[in-house]
Amino acid sequence: MSSIQNSIDVIAKQGILPLYFNTDETISIEVLKTLYKAGIRAVEYTNRGSEALSNFKKMVAARNAELPGMLLGIGTIKNLEQAQEFHTAQADFFISPGFVPEVAHFLKSKEVLYTPGCMTPTEIIAAENTGIELVKLFPGNILGTEFLSSIKDIFPSLVFMTTGGVETTHQSIESWLSAGASAVGLGSKLISKKRMEEQDYETIESETKKMLEIIETIRR
Repeated sequence: MSSIQNSIDVIAKQGILPLYFNTDETISIEVLKTLYKAGIRAVEYTNRGSEALSNFKKMVAARNAELPGMLLGIGTIKNLEQAQEFHTAQADFFISPGFVPEVAHFLKSKEVLYTPGCMTPTEIIAAENTGIELVKLFPGNILGTEFLSSIKDIFPSLVFMTTGGVETTHQSIESWLSAGASAVGLGSKLISKKRMEEQDYETIESETKKMLEIIETIRR
C-alpha cells in the first residue's frame, strides 16, 4: 500500500491517469501490462461490472508478480461497502464519480488516497474539509477549463485532476494543465472498447506513449 502523498505524486508526475474496465479477466490484465510497458505507473480500473472485484484481485496478483512500482487504483466507488471490499483487495487509491463522506473517512483512517468527483465549489469545500487533497473535476466536458481556472485560487492547497471529455490531443491536454489541472483522466479515448475487443495492445501502447510525450512537451 502506498501512502496518500506518494499516490498523488505518482499521478501528478505522470500527468495522465488511464482508466478502463473490461469484463474479461485476461484482457484486463493484458491492458495493465501494456500500460506498464508504455511507461505508466498509476492506473484506474473502474468498478463498472459484477466482474470488477474478481478481475481486480487477479490484476493485483499480476502486478505484484510482474509490474514493480505500478499503483493500481479503483474507480466508480459509490459506497462504503465497495470501498471496504477493494481495500481488502489491496487497491492503492480510490476514485468516485461524486463525494462520499463515509468513504472519505474510512480511507483516511487507512491512510489511502481518496479522490472524489466534484462539480461545484460547495462539493469541493466539503471534500477539502474532510481532508481530501486530490479532487477530480467531473464531468470535465460539462465544467470546462474556465471553471477550473476560475476556482483554482480559492483552493491553493488542493491538487486537481479532470475526467470526462479530455481528448487525446496536445491542445486538449494542454488546455487543462494550463487551467491548473495536475493530471487528466483518459478512458475510452485511449483504451477504447474496440481496441480491447480486438486485443490491439500495440495501439494502446503507442497511443499511451504519445500521451506521455505530450505531457513532457507541455511541461518543458
